[in-house]
Amino acid sequence: MDSLSSAGPRRPRDRLGVRSSGSRAAATPWARFSAWLECVCVVTFDLELGQALELVYPGDFRLTDKEKSSICYLSFPDSHSGCLGDTQFSFRIRQCGGQRSPWRADDGRYDSEAPVTLQRESAHYFGYVYFRQVKDSSVKRGYFQKSLVLVSRLPFVRLFQALLSLVAPEFFDKLAPCLEAVCNEIDQWPAPVPGQTLNLPVVGVVLQVHIPSRADKPESSPLTQCGQENLLPAPLVLTSVHELDLLRCLQPVLTHVQTLWELMLLGEPLVVLAPSPAVSSEMVLALTSCLQPLRFCCDYRPYFTIHDSEFKEFTTRTQAPPNVVLGVTNPFFIKTLQHWPHILRVGEPKMSGGLPKQVKLKKPSRLKTLDTKPGLYTEYTAHLRRDKALLKRLLKGLQKKRPAGVLTTLLRRHLLELTQSFIIPLEHYVASLMPLQKSITPWKDDFLCSLEHAGPQLTCILKGDWLGLYRRFFKSPHFDGWYRQRRREMARKLEALHLEAICEANVETWMQGKSEVEVVDLVLKLREKLVRARGHQLPVKEETLQRARLRIEAAVRSLPQDLQAVLCPP
Repeated sequence: MDSLSSAGPRRPRDRLGVRSSGSRAAATPWARFSAWLECVCVVTFDLELGQALELVYPGDFRLTDKEKSSICYLSFPDSHSGCLGDTQFSFRIRQCGGQRSPWRADDGRYDSEAPVTLQRESAHYFGYVYFRQVKDSSVKRGYFQKSLVLVSRLPFVRLFQALLSLVAPEFFDKLAPCLEAVCNEIDQWPAPVPGQTLNLPVVGVVLQVHIPSRADKPESSPLTQCGQENLLPAPLVLTSVHELDLLRCLQPVLTHVQTLWELMLLGEPLVVLAPSPAVSSEMVLALTSCLQPLRFCCDYRPYFTIHDSEFKEFTTRTQAPPNVVLGVTNPFFIKTLQHWPHILRVGEPKMSGGLPKQVKLKKPSRLKTLDTKPGLYTEYTAHLRRDKALLKRLLKGLQKKRPAGVLTTLLRRHLLELTQSFIIPLEHYVASLMPLQKSITPWKDDFLCSLEHAGPQLTCILKGDWLGLYRRFFKSPHFDGWYRQRRREMARKLEALHLEAICEANVETWMQGKSEVEVVDLVLKLREKLVRARGHQLPVKEETLQRARLRIEAAVRSLPQDLQAVLCPP
């Protein structure tokens, strides 16, 4: 059943240094396809083998045995879910065996211009699943069971769900020929360039999407129907490539969204036990997106099973629970993960008096191995007070059936402003210390002292123990991730400013009296900066790069002929 057993190494993709980007698609098989997807998998149920990998496309994409096993098990709901009909959900797995997809020049450009929350995964794969289970008397087990899975490094859950909803029904009817045609269509798509609105044709439909950019303003809707008059049929416009309906996903936990935001901010271990992979994966993705524009730096698994290769690692009691958010559907995890500090049990969405039924806050001691009732089981006490006015507006809006988009925007804006109010004082403080600050340890107390006159209270109405929340944040993986990201950005900015300063300086005057070694050192360092700048790793203008080239030429001309020949070989 496994079509990969004899697969050879994957065909090489683009590398930095390809001279003509225009010939890349022709020279490199599947270059455009691989800008969006790693591969497409078909998983079926075999009576002898269980879940089995039936097909992988392109056929030469190499997966390790561990990755194959994970994809097979995670592409099917477990027996406790009882999913009949069509179901969509997603998972995230750790890549095994190191980097196997050669780095593409476009990847560097994309990551440098995309929001940090939407950068490509370097060590994980996302799996976007469309699962069908229907009665079929022609099959021995009496049911047709098959999953179509898109494997990607991009967290574009909305886009890939929309793509699957178009492709999967066609595939289940026509099978392999349809899949090959779809992959060939994707191989004609333009690359995902941040800031651009793209038209993506597939199975007779044009998906129109906007690829978010760092330059986009938060909560803006930059998507316009570009060139729609020339498109027949009219495009299917997606308002976002990645944002889920936050209100729908978080409906059962609206009363505790403040507490859950804090748990996410602090990178606390959390288990989400849900009735199906769809509910599980959407809840996990919604929770981890609550920190935008901060990147979620901890591990998270939208759907996780006992067959996963990291099962023992995550469930061991010999060490503290890892900083990970796990979405599960098997009640067995209640017993296995009883030592975890926070467990969120959600059921099927229920309404009471026109309102979504809310889970209650409960002590972990009330957890039962079987038949655990919905609730947030934790000893954690929130540092900030609940925004009762927001909760009232959301619940009243739901009761009066206000447009879901309006309420989702209200909730998303609240979480965005909350995160920004928390992080802006840190941003200002670090900016005032760079570039002289070399260590993060000495300034923590100074920063805490500055909160009285420049803290979150300037932009956020919520009251509470902000100081205590910051103290815990400093010990979390998200502080480390945020600080490393800011330090990298500041280092790139300083390097760019240094390059501009060199270009504005009189290099000829500087070289007077300098040794040949010093001049050669200048040439080599300027060349290194040019390479970094061309790879979009330094924020500099083309004019600056041209001036840097002239400075290099001037420095080389000042050297003896033999050194010139070494530095500029024919």
